[in-house]
Order: sequence, then structure tokens, then C-alpha cells
Amino acid sequence: MVDHSMQSTPRNSRRWLFGLFVLLVIAGLCWKFWPGSHKEATAKKPAERTGKSGMMRPGFGGSTGPIPVRVAPAVLGEFPVYYKALGTVTALNTINVRSRVGGELVKIAFEEGQMVKAGDLLAEIDPRSYQNALLQAQGTLLQNQAQLKNAQVDVQRYRDLYAQDSIAKQTLDTAEALVMQYQGTVKTNQGAVDDAKLNLEFTKIRAPISGRVGLRQVDVGNLVAANDTTFLAVITQTQPISVVFTLPENTLDTVLTRYHAGNKLPVEAWDRGDVKQQAVGVLQSLDNQIDVTTGTLKFKGRFDNKDQALFPNQFVNVHLLADTLHNVVLAPSAAIQFGNNGTFVYKLDGDKKVKMQPLVIGDSDGDNTVIKEGLVAGDRVVMEGTDRLKDGSEIEVVNSSSEVPTTPTEHLQGQPAAKTQQGPAEGGKAHKDGA
Repeated sequence: MVDHSMQSTPRNSRRWLFGLFVLLVIAGLCWKFWPGSHKEATAKKPAERTGKSGMMRPGFGGSTGPIPVRVAPAVLGEFPVYYKALGTVTALNTINVRSRVGGELVKIAFEEGQMVKAGDLLAEIDPRSYQNALLQAQGTLLQNQAQLKNAQVDVQRYRDLYAQDSIAKQTLDTAEALVMQYQGTVKTNQGAVDDAKLNLEFTKIRAPISGRVGLRQVDVGNLVAANDTTFLAVITQTQPISVVFTLPENTLDTVLTRYHAGNKLPVEAWDRGDVKQQAVGVLQSLDNQIDVTTGTLKFKGRFDNKDQALFPNQFVNVHLLADTLHNVVLAPSAAIQFGNNGTFVYKLDGDKKVKMQPLVIGDSDGDNTVIKEGLVAGDRVVMEGTDRLKDGSEIEVVNSSSEVPTTPTEHLQGQPAAKTQQGPAEGGKAHKDGA
């Protein structure tokens, strides 16, 4: 007989050992992923992030160390004030070339788009009929001139006979009247000859002005009529050329004062994107009344256009030099701050601290701003790092020795440094978006 109790004991012990092993694995996993186990790792992380200098970097933690900033000085210089407007290039003269006589077009003497001078041959009409008309007029003139000469000889004879009392006074008067009649006829004939010569000359169509010829509208072989509605070509005068633009009426005092004083106000024409300067001219004239619908006055600038950079009907951006401010305090526009109490800058108070300095500002070109009150030349103001500053903050100047602030006089050697913009519907000045 087999004892079953002895066989079940080893099996129960194996189950107990397997259960114990499972419990140990579960306990190990719980210990590894228990939240409390991260305290030590967290404690090992640095309490704050620092830069290369060992200070806390701006914007991290609650560092009480000096705040790194970049500064620039206010300078004394000249500030050219520009008004900006939209303009359209217009030709000084535009001529629609038409024929003054009728006939067959036998010659085209120009290339489309070429430059021509006044008097250059453009086209030619068949001249033969006009040559024949001239010959007829000249023949009639010769006939009447011969009759006039014969009548003049008769008058001289009658005068001699009348002096001898051989003829009546009436006969002499009739002869003299006939001479006057023939003189009138000769003049009429001479006018016909001149008219025939003029028509013959009109068969050669010449450029009335110097300029650029457009695309031709009539080809050789076509019949044209005198003063036909279809013109042969268009000539536009492009040297010199004008640009028409408008300025709001609140800017007129400065411009008109200098214009009426005889000053030549420079006008610059820039491309559609206001990136590239295309030509420089002078203010030529202005309109005689303000447009009541827009509150603007129309101006015209003249450009030599020697390089043909401007084309009629081209859209351009106009920069008019209205005035130049001399010996004014200029500060970087990046340093100007705007708060509840007005405009201010962070001005260096010594070498380690800053203070809030209220300002009264004037014109600006985007890079520099005119300071009317609040700063003097040489005052250093904060350009970068202002977001963490307050009145009395400690700072550390991090400008490199190679960083030299740009002054307005350096700008004047190249592109104009100061430009203010005037829109047709705006009342005040705005910052120029590109110089």
C-alpha cells in the first residue's frame, strides 16, 4: 500500500518557495520605481544654471547677481529729416506721332524702343504726288510772274506818254491797277508753291522731340491719312523725367518754407520694395491747391535720368529731404522704452547701476532717435538686457572692446541715416522701415 501523505509534502514545499520568489520580485520592482527613490537623484542636480562667468544666466532662478547688459552712448550730431511718399514717374513730354499728309507708307526708319533726337527721320510717305503738285504750283507762278513783268513794262510806257500828254489819265490808271492785280496773283501763286513744298516735306515724318520711341502701330505698305486717329508710334521724353508724389498738408510748413526760400530740396526715388535707390533729383514744382478728399498736396521732382533707370508710369517710393537738424542729441532707438509714465531709457548711474531716465523724443529713423530732453551727449544707455532691469538694478556691461556704436555722421557718408515717413492719410511722423 502506498503512503500518499509522504508524496504531497515535497510538492507543497516547492509551491511555497515559488510564491516566496514571486513576492521578492514584486518587492524589488516596487522599491525601484517608488517615487521616494528620486529624492537623492534630484538632490544631486545643480540648484541653478550658470553661464561661463559663473553667474546665473538671465531668466533662470532667482539670482541676485549683476545683470549682463549691452550699452551705447548718446552722441551729438546731425539728423537729416526725410518725408516718405508714394510716387509715379511721368514723362515731361509724350508725343503721338501722326502723319500730316496722306499716302502710302514706304519706309520705317526707326527701331522699336530706340532713343531718337529731335529732327531724326522716323518714316516716309510716298512723295511723288506731292512733287507733281509742287511742279504745277511753280508753273502757275512762272506764268503770272511773266504777266506781271509785262504789265509793269506797259505802266512805264504809259507814264512816259502821259508825261508828253499823249494819253488820257484813265489809261495810265488802268495799267497801274493791272500791275497790282498781277502782283496779288503772284503772291497767291507763291503761297501755293510754299504749301506744296511743305506738303512734300511732310512726307518725311521726323521726331518732334528727343526721347524713346515705343512700338510702331503701322507697317510699311499701309495707306495713312492726314491726322489719322491711328498714330505711327509714341515718343516719350525720358531725359530729364519727373516723379509726381503727394504729401499731407501737416508737413507743408517745413517743405514750403525751404522751397520758397530758394533751397533745392533733394528728392530720392527708390524701387517698389523701398530697398534700392534708383535716382536722385530735386524738388521742381508743386500744385496750386490741396486735394480736399485726401488732405494732400501734389509735388513734382525732376531727375536727369542719365542711366535710364526711371520709366514713365513706373511706381516708386519717394524720399524728400525736408530739413536737417544740427547739433542734436541722438540715442539708439533700441534703448528707447515705453511705459505707463511715458518714454524712458535705462541710463547708467556710475558703472554698476542703472536708473530710469524719462525722455522727450523727436524724429526717428529706426536706428537713431532725436532726444529733445532727458539725455546729453556721452550718457550711456542700455540697449540689450532691459527686460530684467528696474530702477537701481546692478548691471555688468558685456560690450566687447571691438563694438563701436555707429554715429549719424558715419551714416551720412553712405546712405541717409535719418528718415521719417509721412503717409497721405497720417498726421504724424512714423519710423522709416528701411534706409
